Amino acid sequence: MAVTEQQLEEAEARMAESRAAGHAVSARYDRRRGRVVVALHTGIELTFPAALAEGLAGAPDDKLADIEVSPAGLGLHWPQLNADLYVPALIQGVFGSEKWMAKHLGAQGGRARTPAKVAAARENGRKGGRPRKSAAG
Repeated sequence: MAVTEQQLEEAEARMAESRAAGHAVSARYDRRRGRVVVALHTGIELTFPAALAEGLAGAPDDKLADIEVSPAGLGLHWPQLNADLYVPALIQGVFGSEKWMAKHLGAQGGRARTPAKVAAARENGRKGGRPRKSAAG
């Protein structure tokens, strides 16, 4: 597949736009706090628990400490884990694929204990609880 000069220029413009929004100049793993620390070109440090990111949860400290920043500063790579994160997505609070995020956010919502949820559970309990699943034939 041949890439035209115009396509190359458009791709470079998109990358420049992404870099302007925020790119990493360094990254490290803070073992004591269990957090990844990303220094952005703006002087801001972005930190997040490794357990929140797809591909990093449950990984040993020595593998989490081996982080590479892409030449453009838009990606973080953990070679020993074969895990990658996109810096602009991290800035927006996205720590994995859409499917992975939905699974983890749904699990958090399921653990939530709001007064409305407690009241609904009590009411359902008075009605006999959750209906039994029927065996489909």
